[in-house]
Amino acid sequence: MRSGRRRRPDLPLAKGESVLAWAEAHDGTVVAGSRDALYLGEVRLPWERVEAADWDRDEDRLRVSEVGTWGEDRVEHTFTFDEPGRLLQLVRERVTASVVLQRHVPVHGRRGLRVVARRAPRGDQPVAWFHEYDEGVDPQDPDVRRAALDALQTAREELGQA
Repeated sequence: MRSGRRRRPDLPLAKGESVLAWAEAHDGTVVAGSRDALYLGEVRLPWERVEAADWDRDEDRLRVSEVGTWGEDRVEHTFTFDEPGRLLQLVRERVTASVVLQRHVPVHGRRGLRVVARRAPRGDQPVAWFHEYDEGVDPQDPDVRRAALDALQTAREELGQA
């Protein structure tokens, strides 16, 4: 399939954005990245809203998970490519760059939660804070809630956001 060396894809880019890398999936969907967002066909997903992007080399498949809310199904997008070109490198770099802080807090043995702070690449948006819970950890548990609030407060203080 086509990659970033050929024609530029026609996407509904936000003002001031340009495509840095792209590839066409087997199903014809154009997956592209700009400085500020990942485009999954017509879907614009700001980098700070990408929870994870995993490449399966054996299947030539990219799986992108959106930041979600605990207890709700996390939105995932899956694409298969012949030639992802520079797209994978861009995705890895941009997602990593959006993470300002990530810290695991054990609550019950090794299981617990992560406090994550993410920022838009332009830096013109406030830091967004998230909790990610390990499997089997109930965010409604009073011990978990207390640990989550304490960890969030500590992390905000460290970033001067208290």
